[in-house]
Amino acid sequence: MATFPSIESSYGLSKVSEPRTNTAVFGSGYSQRTTFGINQNLKRWNLRWENISETDSDTIETFLDARGGTESFTFTAPGEAASSNYICTSWNKTISYPTLASISATFQEVAEA
Repeated sequence: MATFPSIESSYGLSKVSEPRTNTAVFGSGYSQRTTFGINQNLKRWNLRWENISETDSDTIETFLDARGGTESFTFTAPGEAASSNYICTSWNKTISYPTLASISATFQEVAEA
């Protein structure tokens, strides 16, 4: 499995958690919640690399293009101790200046055997 290039992202990133749950609602208004399935709280990271060199932006874009939105890769999220498996199905590259570019991407954590 490929590892995402070690190009540090800019701050202003966000980590999204959406645990999968089931809720049973009873006639008296009482409700009960439980988690649904294993790996039920996979993370999503909205990342940005702002004003990086055109070379670094090409490295990121080439890496993501090669995965085609379907092949997972390992990535250590900022502030996290260990890497996890992610896919990226959407990213955007903006060329702000002749030698600088910015990339925004969404990494979705996946559970695989």
